[in-house]
Amino acid sequence: MTLLIKEILKLKPKNQLVTAKGWVKNFRANKFISLNDGSTVQNIQCVIDFENFDESIIKKITSGTSLSIKGKLVFSLGSGQEVEILVENIKIYGESNAEKYPIQPKKHSFEFLRENAHLRIRTSTFGAIMRIRSKLSYAVHKFFQEENFQYVNTPIITSNDAEGAGEMFRVTTLNAKSPPLVKNNVDFTKDFFSKKTHLTVSGQLEAESYALGLGKVYTFGPTFRAENSNTTRHLSEFWMIEPEMAFFDLDDNINLAEKFVKYILSFVIENCIDDLTFLEERLYNEEKNKPKNERNELKLINKLKFVIDNEFERISYSNAFEILKKCSRNKKKKFKYLVNDWGMDFQSEHERYLVEKHFNKPVVIFNYPSKSKAFYMRLNDDKKTVAAMDLLFPGIGEIIGGSQREERLKVLKNRMDQFGVSSKDLHWYTELRKFGTVPHSGFGLGFERIVLFATGMNNIRDVIPFPRTPNNALF
Repeated sequence: MTLLIKEILKLKPKNQLVTAKGWVKNFRANKFISLNDGSTVQNIQCVIDFENFDESIIKKITSGTSLSIKGKLVFSLGSGQEVEILVENIKIYGESNAEKYPIQPKKHSFEFLRENAHLRIRTSTFGAIMRIRSKLSYAVHKFFQEENFQYVNTPIITSNDAEGAGEMFRVTTLNAKSPPLVKNNVDFTKDFFSKKTHLTVSGQLEAESYALGLGKVYTFGPTFRAENSNTTRHLSEFWMIEPEMAFFDLDDNINLAEKFVKYILSFVIENCIDDLTFLEERLYNEEKNKPKNERNELKLINKLKFVIDNEFERISYSNAFEILKKCSRNKKKKFKYLVNDWGMDFQSEHERYLVEKHFNKPVVIFNYPSKSKAFYMRLNDDKKTVAAMDLLFPGIGEIIGGSQREERLKVLKNRMDQFGVSSKDLHWYTELRKFGTVPHSGFGLGFERIVLFATGMNNIRDVIPFPRTPNNALF
């Protein structure tokens, strides 16, 4: 029976025959094969008796070759591994040209690996990242199912713009060279859906409607932003987790967000410790040559435990503003964006200061200025702020954004008018406030942001299999 390499590595050697299948990471001295099948960050060493083995087969074994190896499992005599396989039989599935195979047994730059995204999963680093991503994805569903949420699939093609950003990918079947026109404008009534449609930026609005019938729902699917942002934190295609809850106020929403992130990070520590340890060591080796003030104060696993073990600080926007305005970093003008005027948008540098320097724990900021937040967020009694919240993490800043939603029809319509949002296009959304409206809340978490945090990576393009960014849709 063929076992996964992670299963073989757990066996006690009794000279039993085992079969391992995978890809060659390295082949040394015509004797030692490092084999990996993607199930673990660890390779298994397979030892060939060169003199008693078919030379024609040995010549075909190079980095990238796919093999099936059968042999005896024994205790290893060398350092670096506890067990190894004494090879009795080799079957070659696919040869690999050693001179042309891009993934050589050496350190490659992340930029080079992005250019070879179809093969970078063969590296130890990306194998570890994607296994953690997979476990995080499972943990998301596990958490919400255990909390009695219903999983809802919201549309990928939509006419709604929940964010009001306008930076969306158009979906159309019209002839690009000669679209139908009416008064010199494209006549979208002739399009497939008879109106302008685009790829979704959020499933929130649709999820709200289902929460107002099912009680507690969540979405977990792809979203799209046509922002021309070439940064380490932005993607054009990414995955969003968006729970929506009927009868939840802002405090309930914050409590759920804290419980949720602690749960999924705990799950990763419990189920991915080998991968986390490998990535932690990689990060340590990467940072040890940096100036001390540029290094992460906490190692990767301790950073995750830092979030899990600490009760999150909760502070209003106004109080956070005062802390930032009065801090020495602002007074000495060490912030790139100085904190002077109430109502300004906090930048990542401000958020990280609050988390990493002032409170030394994750922070939730709530009750933001109404002008800086979306139309659907509930207006507070002071008429200046909305019941919004952002959850801030060390090393990243904002990782979750959410709010209590505006359930009052009159107030919602006024907010839509202020933001220039058409109540005609969203008549179904306003109608939810006519028939059995209730207080309700929700939040959004960009999945890649939490993967970025959990893996210690610096670029969001390295935590998704095939990154979509401006000028890049190669794969």
